[in-house]
Order: sequence, then structure tokens, then C-alpha cells
Amino acid sequence: MKRKHKTYSRPKRPFDKPRIQEEEKIKEEFGLKNKREIWKADAKIKSIREKAKKLISSDEKDKQLFFERLKKIGLKVNSISDVLALDKKDYLKRRLQTVLVEKHIASTPKGARQLITHKKVLIEGNAVNSPSFIVPVHLESKISLKKSKEKKKIDKEEMGESE
Repeated sequence: MKRKHKTYSRPKRPFDKPRIQEEEKIKEEFGLKNKREIWKADAKIKSIREKAKKLISSDEKDKQLFFERLKKIGLKVNSISDVLALDKKDYLKRRLQTVLVEKHIASTPKGARQLITHKKVLIEGNAVNSPSFIVPVHLESKISLKKSKEKKKIDKEEMGESE
């Protein structure tokens, strides 16, 4: 079994006040558990940008395939400059947790996170318990909540009054 490596890196300056304040706002806005989730989104955007830089000198066919892949996950890009202009907020908006709030299935990001971790959210009939799941555009309309089981009321009539 291969060892799983970190998918993010910590900030170079740990006590940078403006960065800490910005991360706190993002954490509150998207209902994230910790700042590591912000760093992971940042790392993902960084890797997407690096791929785009490598594609600058390649032919149009490769570029279009790359743009189509990004459009499938919901990032609005049509050129290399659009890809290079992507921000971590653009990526965080595609998380299942945020999509639930946008679709008004959950009222707050924290509430959405709770629904997801308790396996109350279904995508195409499958329970998803990862708030960081990146929702592709074609699955966005197939998100639903699990139907709650109705508790049966036990009345004396049902018990068969034998007293």
C-alpha cells in the first residue's frame, strides 16, 4: 500500500496578521472546519495553474480538453488567462457543503456540514459524507436529502385492546 502524502503546504510566514484575518473570514464564510481546508483548496488551484502554464505552448486541442475538464467541475474558464485568474474561493464554491447552501437545502454552511457528515445528503441516490466533495455540474441537480423514516404511533387500537 502506498503512503498518502500531504496535498497542501503550510504558509511560509505562520504569524502574518493580514493572512490570518483573511483566512478567518473565508473559514467563516464557507463553514470550514479548519484552515487546513483553505490550504488544500489553495494547493489545488496552484496545481491547476501550473498545468495551465505548461499548456501555454501546446496546441489548441489540448487546451480545449483542459478547459472542458475544468468546466465539468464548475469552474468558468475559456482561456489560459481565466485559469490563471482562478482563486481559492472559486474552488471552495464548488464544494458540496457550499452547494447545499446555494441551493437552499441547508440554511447555513455549518448546518450543511452536519447534514453531510451524518449521511443525510444523497447524490444520485448515494449517501455522501464528505463536505469537501467537489460537485460536478451534471450532478448538481441530482442532490437530495434522505427521506426520514416516519415513527409509527402505537395506539391502544393497534395493540388490540384486550383488557
